[in-house]
Amino acid sequence: MCTTKLRENIGDPSKADIYTQGAGHITTLNSFNPPVLRWIQLSAERGLLHRNAMMVPHWNLNAHSIMYAISGSCHVQVVDSYGRSVYDGEVRRGQIMVVPQNFAVVKRARGSEFEWISFKTNDNAMISPLSGRTSVMRGMPEEILANAFQISREDARRIKYNNQQTTVIRSSQSQMRDEASVASA
Repeated sequence: MCTTKLRENIGDPSKADIYTQGAGHITTLNSFNPPVLRWIQLSAERGLLHRNAMMVPHWNLNAHSIMYAISGSCHVQVVDSYGRSVYDGEVRRGQIMVVPQNFAVVKRARGSEFEWISFKTNDNAMISPLSGRTSVMRGMPEEILANAFQISREDARRIKYNNQQTTVIRSSQSQMRDEASVASA
């Protein structure tokens, strides 16, 4: 008898792999759960960004990504490996967008929540963030960042350490509103 699990609910927020209060959550499926994805060499990611929240700039290390917008809209920017912008626009409910492997992408929800699902062409797709405490920038010495981008060491230090979030972040506007409401309480 076959005991392979063929269904998994990634729409349940309680099963999120990544959760940032006030920003959103992301749930992933790969060859570890359910293992059938190894046979078809696919993985999936379902995400929800709250109003004005952003998924930090990142790239897929080993997979192409096909994103389908379930609800809402977001501003998406995609940059190729040479730093040239290949897309800078809006993605709305019902639209599909393909992001090739090694192209950097950033998503920011518009006026309401944005929800999407992405299918990736590797059963264990990996992303690498360009900001936050697990980013490539964080691992580089300040001197190299300063020289590479022709910026001061102080600016290089800010790039490395100002953002502690790794995947989903709240907009600075919503953070300021939260801080103001706490201060007035």
